[in-house]
Amino acid sequence: MPKRKIQFINGEIYHIVIKAIEGFNLFRDKKDYLRMIHDLFEFNNVNSVPSNFRVVCYRQKINITPQDLIGLVESTEKQRRKRKLLVEILAFCLMPDHIHLLVRQLRSGGISKFMKKFGGYALYYNQKYKRKGHLFRDKFQAVHIKNDEQLKTVFVYIHTNPVALIYPNWKEKGIKNVNRVIKYIENYRWSSYQDYLGIKNFPSLTGREFLLKVMAGAKGCREFVNAWLKFKKEIADFDYVAIE
Repeated sequence: MPKRKIQFINGEIYHIVIKAIEGFNLFRDKKDYLRMIHDLFEFNNVNSVPSNFRVVCYRQKINITPQDLIGLVESTEKQRRKRKLLVEILAFCLMPDHIHLLVRQLRSGGISKFMKKFGGYALYYNQKYKRKGHLFRDKFQAVHIKNDEQLKTVFVYIHTNPVALIYPNWKEKGIKNVNRVIKYIENYRWSSYQDYLGIKNFPSLTGREFLLKVMAGAKGCREFVNAWLKFKKEIADFDYVAIE
C-alpha cells in the first residue's frame, strides 16, 4: 500500500472522510446511525471498547431501542475523564455512504489508530446484514486545516453535506428553496450542527469550545452557514476543502 502523503501532527486539525465501498450504504436504518454515534465516542480511546458495549452491539439484542443506545452514549459521559482520547472530535456528519470528521490529533498516531478501530463497525454491519468482506474503502481521505478561514469553510462544508439528500447535485445546480434547506440541516440528527446551535443532540461526542470561539458562538455558526446558503459564494470556495 502506498505511503500516505499527509503526516498527522499532534495539535493540528484535519478534515477526514471515510467512505463505504462502491454500491454500499453504511447506514440502512436508525439503529445503524446510532451505533456509529456510539462507536465514535467509544473508539476514541487508547484503551479497548468496554465489554458492556460489545454485549449490546455485537450480540444484536433485538429489543434495544434507539433511546437505549442514546442512553449508553450519555451515560458514558461520566467516564470521559478516565478515557485517554486519541483525537478531539470537533465536528462530524454521517451520510448514507460516507462520514465526515473534523478532528484534532491529541496523541502520536492518534488519527490512524482511531481509523483502524472502525473495523468494529464493519464487524457489526456484516453480522447484522449477513455479509462478508470489506465495508470501507482501503484508505480514508484527509485534508490538513491550516488557518481559521479554511476552518470556517470546512465547518460549513461538513454541516451542509445533508443538503444533497433533498437536493442532489445542489453544489452544481443550486438550491430551489433555501428556507427548506436551512430547516432540514438544523433538524438533521446525524451531525454535530444541532449541538453547535445549542440544541442538545449528542453533546458528549464533540469538543465545541474552540470552534464556537472561532465561529463567534452559536449565533455565528448559524449566521455563517445560512449566509452561505442564501448568498452562495462560488463553488470554487469549497475546492480546497472538498475531498469527495
